[in-house]
Amino acid sequence: MANFHRLFRVLLLLFTLSDSVIRTLSVGIGINYGQIANNLPSPSRVVTLLQSLNISRVKLYDADPNVLYAFSSSNVNFIIGLGNEYLQNMTDPQKALAWVQQHVQTHISQTQITCITVGNEVFVSNDSQLRSSLLPAMQSVHNALVNLGLDKQVSVTTAHSLNILANSFPPSAGSFRPDLTEYLQPILNFHSMAKSPFLINAYPFFAYKDNPGQVPLEYVLFQPNQGMTDPITNLHYDNMLYAQIDAVYAAIKALGHTDIQVQISETGWPSRGDPNEVGATPENAGLYNGNLLRRIQSGQGTPAKPSIPIDIYVFALFNENLKPGPASERNYGLYYPDGTPVYNIGLQGYLPELLYSSSKRNVFSVFSLLLIFIASLIYS
Repeated sequence: MANFHRLFRVLLLLFTLSDSVIRTLSVGIGINYGQIANNLPSPSRVVTLLQSLNISRVKLYDADPNVLYAFSSSNVNFIIGLGNEYLQNMTDPQKALAWVQQHVQTHISQTQITCITVGNEVFVSNDSQLRSSLLPAMQSVHNALVNLGLDKQVSVTTAHSLNILANSFPPSAGSFRPDLTEYLQPILNFHSMAKSPFLINAYPFFAYKDNPGQVPLEYVLFQPNQGMTDPITNLHYDNMLYAQIDAVYAAIKALGHTDIQVQISETGWPSRGDPNEVGATPENAGLYNGNLLRRIQSGQGTPAKPSIPIDIYVFALFNENLKPGPASERNYGLYYPDGTPVYNIGLQGYLPELLYSSSKRNVFSVFSLLLIFIASLIYS
């Protein structure tokens, strides 16, 4: 009987510890799940990793059926993507309908798809045909969802680079580039009609890298600093990302809309870079993402939108070894492909066959020791 009571106490400790770990891992963020690599774990293993982290929102850059099938019945909400190479075809309503039937309707009964991004950073390119195809493609995909009765479940949007802004300082004077107004005005009208979010990829890292002598590192890393005060609104900003978000809101308002929510579809900080990529270190990446996660968990809005919690998808889940460009492009991941954290920001998780914690210890070892102890009680 004494052994039974000891066993009960140990089991209670085990479940209490398990619940504590789960609460510790719970973060209100989305994650970008890029796959430009040849060494990533299988989607079925990634399911377990994300569930152990309590991350329930994932953004893909395509509509990979292997990922969508793997996550069926997982309670993870997906943003799926239509690449820029498909935009011209998607202007054809029949082709858009066929794509939605194949990539959304097929999966949505089992896998929660909540949004489709039609194109990514289209206005970075000077391709006039691509620019002209964007809105018609968005409209065709939305109409296909309407025809299939899925438009209440799935929204349609596109993701923009922050370089669509002509001015971002002070935030209240934010404005879009004049050469893009002819495209962005009808796109904003579409968002207003469809009640879909306006997505921005925002990276304070770029501002710091390009001008480290003028941009305070503390300001971009959410660390204590003097910040800046908008001389027009008298609102105080202690970090660059929130200032960028409010600049986008101001630019949208300048084109006549106050009914569109801004979401951050990408933000992050690289843990490595080329010699000229100032600030790309594991320490800075850990500070940026760790401090950002704490801000998100607090439910804090921006100075201009204090009551609207910030909606962010962190870039990215894994380092991607085949991404082109500077070294930083291959080093934005929170995790290495083997499932170990790139740096410690307090996130612990479990990738099947690779059990770890951000403190470099095997988090499973605690449970293993407890189970061994339980077994010794049972057989003693």
